[in-house]
Amino acid sequence: MAHNFDVVIIGGGILGTSISYFLSFLNKSKKIAVIEQAQNVAFHTSGRNTGKVHAPYLYNPQKKKLFANAAFHGFEMWQEYSKLHDLPFKKDGVIEVALDKKGIKVLEKYLKWGKENGLEDVEIELLDKSEIKKIEPEIKCEAALNVHRDGSVDYSTYTESVMKDSKENDTTFLLDTKVTGIKKENGKWGITLNEEQEIFAEFLINAAGGEAIDIAHNVGVAEKLTDVHFRGEYWKAPSEYNNLTSTSIYSVPEFPDYPFLDPHWIIRVDGSCEIGPNAVPVFSPYGYDKAENIKEFVPKMLEMLGSGARKAIFDKQFQELAMNEIQSSMSKSVMVERVRRFLPKIDVDKITQKGTAGIRSSIIDENGKFAPDVILIDEESSFHILNYNSPGATGALPFSAHIVNHLNKSGLFSSESMDEQCGPWKFSEIIEKIEKK
Repeated sequence: MAHNFDVVIIGGGILGTSISYFLSFLNKSKKIAVIEQAQNVAFHTSGRNTGKVHAPYLYNPQKKKLFANAAFHGFEMWQEYSKLHDLPFKKDGVIEVALDKKGIKVLEKYLKWGKENGLEDVEIELLDKSEIKKIEPEIKCEAALNVHRDGSVDYSTYTESVMKDSKENDTTFLLDTKVTGIKKENGKWGITLNEEQEIFAEFLINAAGGEAIDIAHNVGVAEKLTDVHFRGEYWKAPSEYNNLTSTSIYSVPEFPDYPFLDPHWIIRVDGSCEIGPNAVPVFSPYGYDKAENIKEFVPKMLEMLGSGARKAIFDKQFQELAMNEIQSSMSKSVMVERVRRFLPKIDVDKITQKGTAGIRSSIIDENGKFAPDVILIDEESSFHILNYNSPGATGALPFSAHIVNHLNKSGLFSSESMDEQCGPWKFSEIIEKIEKK
């Protein structure tokens, strides 16, 4: 294995892998490596989600223009990529339901946002309860957004395919390899792997997801920020419910300023149905089980109490919401009942099998507020991507292209060419779309 690289990407989730994809096309003579501590790419959050390719109706077009553009163009890019590699892509849409008059006002706002973000009239429509009943007779609600430009995929499979393409351009992937130390040596990054081997890099990209803030802190970046982790859990529905609805059903979030989600009714790309996710506070980005959370409880609590997160965890509303999520984890009935509010035909006793849990990490600033958007931090020879959450997988391809273009424009990492054909897309054309005003 080579010990010297031009750029090292820490994190083999869908974002880090997609960044390597574009860098590998634009930098044919440079050595690029991706370090991933799990046994495969997209092993954690990237592969443990609902598998949805989200339409951009949830994102304020003024405050989240970049994310909205990424989601909008991510849909067409993943669809095109799926055809190129013969991967399953199901354009199945989604329905967002309002259960009261307050929720209808939110749907009206989402309709406006969706159209401002590029959705056409035929792709998103607001229906009253009688109209939605004709389409989905099992749904109980006051009104609903019927969004047709929404899809389902398997992001693990997609990320593995992106890795394969990147490797064909000579990117090195170091799987099952943990970064255990980082330091600057003679103008280069010395990166210790598995507490043994050391490699060197001219430039470092931190796309480590749940560990991104820890990597940043290790190199003296974003020291006033901290993160909190939430485990999203799922329950699998029996096959008799596979035709209960024709599309996935979401409900209007009651507390949009917090990373708590009311569980959805999810139809996956293979046709199976699930209820989830909730958002249970845990103490590790890998806190899937009790042992890991016990091990990390004390150090994580000390970190949070010494940061702005202290204000968040002592906030009464946050505590109440967190307790509700913990109850939904301890009681299947609590979680299923949230979905029965709009799909009353579901029988709690027939939901018996748990699905795969995933963990989302959210950034809290020094004032105790949850960061509402992705945080991008430039350093002299490093770049840090923090708080990259939903619609992270949907927008991963165009957002990665945006990052590569940003690094080039800022002079942090200069690519050899910015007009290359990157698989089915010309790089300059991606940038023109994603960064339009």
